[in-house]
Amino acid sequence: MNKKIVSFIAVSCLLIIVCVFSMTVGSIQISFLELIQGLFSGTNAQVEVIKDLRFPRMIVSLFTGAALAVSGVLLQAVMKNPLADAGVIGISSGAGVISLLVVSIFPTLFFWLPLFAFLGGAFACFLVYLFSWKSGLNPTRLILVGIAINATFTGLGQSFNYRGSYAVTSLNQATTSILNLKTWKDVEVMVTYGSIGLVLALLLFAWCNLLTLQDKTARSLGVHVTRVRLLISAVAVLLAAVATAIGGLIAFVGLLIPHIARLLVGTDHKVLIPFSALSGALLLLLADTLGRTILAPNEIPASIIMTVIGGPFLIFMLRKSERIYEN
Repeated sequence: MNKKIVSFIAVSCLLIIVCVFSMTVGSIQISFLELIQGLFSGTNAQVEVIKDLRFPRMIVSLFTGAALAVSGVLLQAVMKNPLADAGVIGISSGAGVISLLVVSIFPTLFFWLPLFAFLGGAFACFLVYLFSWKSGLNPTRLILVGIAINATFTGLGQSFNYRGSYAVTSLNQATTSILNLKTWKDVEVMVTYGSIGLVLALLLFAWCNLLTLQDKTARSLGVHVTRVRLLISAVAVLLAAVATAIGGLIAFVGLLIPHIARLLVGTDHKVLIPFSALSGALLLLLADTLGRTILAPNEIPASIIMTVIGGPFLIFMLRKSERIYEN
């Protein structure tokens, strides 16, 4: 059987298994059969608690993972850099800081959080392009500038959370990753904006494929390279921003998944984008489920688990890219 089809089937099956496991395991243990019966009858108190607390968390995790993974695929296509990821180059931290700043000053604008996150992410993306552009895009310079932008916005976010000599516990979900506080309202926002971004990303696969060519070759085929880059970047920023606004700062999903996906299904973005969406959803739901079960009743945020996994992977990719560019 075709390797791509096998990969899709395998990831889909794993996703279903992790969903069932995540629904039934936790502070409330319940069998899958009891869960289904409770959902239809509406008389099981435990199922009602799971429906109100665990289901929103799962749906937000799935969409956040898918959005971050696809955002990584798009950014790597437009920047021609295998290390480009919204979390690494500062788009996520920019989205978090700007939305935190605006919502702290104008709390009544809370429901416009995704919009402010988008503006913050777009601003960070603009800075990355601005400071790394020098007679064209250099992949190494771009990633180094991105890391510097990310460090700056991360520092601003952390300093904003400290007032005076004591730490202020922030409930802002743009700078933390507290998936256990999600509600159906968060699901509504995440699914609405996330679906729009994912559909737009799927429609952009042909342009992403063309950007893998040399710019000169793409122009000879009638592609307006700069305009295409901006459009794809805007969709990538939208996906990363809404994921940050609702799911919090979660790094490395957009870095790990595209590389693993290319190994399994190849580089054609028509297949790569939907496969990355499925794989990203699987990875983040798995990380969140492990985080709330391995040390129960205590929890490890999914963002910490992703950082532990992603740090060594980033070092591996940096060493690999150095060898590529040295050659």
